[in-house]
Amino acid sequence: MPARSIIPDTRPPFSPAPEDRPFLRLWHGFLTGRVMVALALLLLQAIGQVFSQHVDPWMLAVPLVYLVATLLLRVLARHTPPAPQAGPQWLPSIGVDLLAVGLLQWLHTGGMDFTALLGLPILMAAVLGTLMLAWGTTAAATLLLLGWAWWLGEQSGSDPAPRYLQAALTGTGYFIVAFLVHQLSTRLVRESQVAQHNRRAAQMQRQVSTLVIENLNDGVLVVDEDNIVRMANPAALRLLNHAPALLPPFSLLQEAAWQPLCMLAQRTFGQGLAQTADATLLSPGHSPVGLHVRCWLTPLHSASQDWEEERLCVMFLHDLRELEARLRTEKLAAMGRMSAAVAHEIRNPLAAIVQANALLDEELHDPVQKRLAQMVQQNAERLARIAEDVLDIARVQSQIAYAPPATLALDDVVAQIWRDWQGHDPARRVAVVALQADNAPVEFDAEHLRRVLVNLLDNALRYMSLAPDALQLLTRSNTAGQVSLQVWSDGVRLDQSVERHLFEPFFSSESRSSGLGLYICRELCERHGASISYQRLQRPTARGMIEGNAFTVNFRKAARKERAISLLFDNSPVV
Repeated sequence: MPARSIIPDTRPPFSPAPEDRPFLRLWHGFLTGRVMVALALLLLQAIGQVFSQHVDPWMLAVPLVYLVATLLLRVLARHTPPAPQAGPQWLPSIGVDLLAVGLLQWLHTGGMDFTALLGLPILMAAVLGTLMLAWGTTAAATLLLLGWAWWLGEQSGSDPAPRYLQAALTGTGYFIVAFLVHQLSTRLVRESQVAQHNRRAAQMQRQVSTLVIENLNDGVLVVDEDNIVRMANPAALRLLNHAPALLPPFSLLQEAAWQPLCMLAQRTFGQGLAQTADATLLSPGHSPVGLHVRCWLTPLHSASQDWEEERLCVMFLHDLRELEARLRTEKLAAMGRMSAAVAHEIRNPLAAIVQANALLDEELHDPVQKRLAQMVQQNAERLARIAEDVLDIARVQSQIAYAPPATLALDDVVAQIWRDWQGHDPARRVAVVALQADNAPVEFDAEHLRRVLVNLLDNALRYMSLAPDALQLLTRSNTAGQVSLQVWSDGVRLDQSVERHLFEPFFSSESRSSGLGLYICRELCERHGASISYQRLQRPTARGMIEGNAFTVNFRKAARKERAISLLFDNSPVV
């Protein structure tokens, strides 16, 4: 089994894969060790030549050549280690080591023995190569030992048996060492790979957890026993009215408004139990923020550790306004289901009232009575529209069908809707109207567009200021042919809890509102292949650039031949 796995990689040699970095460090260590051994051999031979009367230039030349070879390999191959399989790629390292030790042992005539240096190439092969390479290197070293024993026997003429036995024992020891070192190296490689796999898994889990926490609508604070916030997601910073530039860690003690959170965290640490409480944060210059806070302590993994594990308090912050809005939405949704049944039942009586009133109006001649009949007709029609709105909501998911699209000239229709809407209160309903779509044709029903636009204008009128340019009605067509309609007003910024649920049914920031208007607008737009969105935009006014609320309808191009998705209304006409 190789000491490392060879995986084809296109990375440059100066940036090894993470799984190859331990191998590369070992490779550098062996290259450096070879250089140190070469230096030591050259130094010893030089000293020996100085104090010896017999000078052998070959004994200096071999260590010198070996030093040059090791230095060249250290410089040239430091980023390109050889593959672990046996092959010619190991000749510049293991081959040169065996050759240098063999030459030194053969050329030396004194009592010094260089065979111990054979352990270096054997260790290199066992640690960095395969088992086959390790045994091959050990076999080559053993043959050198046996060859040296034969050479000594030939030179001295004595019995070579003890030398053969010594060479065999040394070679056997080398084989055992090579096998054990290779097994140990392989085990370490496996453990390193498992550790790297676990580290990657932990990093991935941490990234996923961070991503989830960062995108939670609820606030998350991680607080230690010194009231230092170690981590806080964006939702928590918004609820704390925290300066965006100041990121964790920061202390909860630096703001008096955060005192309730400090007390709750300390109570959690003191009792060692989860805590739940409601708190109100009163920050200067900001509206009060009501929070529902839940606290948990991080568990202790082991009580027998030598070091004391730090406990942290994890606080989940829920905006009470949003919780109340959700509760109100659920209540209104239940009421809406009941209202759908009621609305279906009252349409027939309303139709009878309208018909009877029309017949009665033909017989009336007194202006006062005619005016009363007209009031009855207007309010009956208003009730019919409300009933239709409620029924629209009930049909959204279960009664969708296809209807042929209608094409209209946008600027002309918007201008007519604006004049009709403004005529109900000319003094109050003042706006800057800029119709710049060049009367582009769009696929939309005229009456449905009236309902969408009137709803958006009514909402803007409710929250805008009294400035003459506080309301702006715009149409435009860009170079790509995208046609849009926008209603902009200088109202105050919407709360985050309101903005997230703008187009949901039965959701409203006002207790007296049913929350159906914007939802119906969205459904009508989707019916005709259009889209509606909310943005906080700046618009030029006589007071300068003013930031306000903008609702934009992007229409589908009339040239497209797709059929628009439609809500399946009853056979009665939409009012």
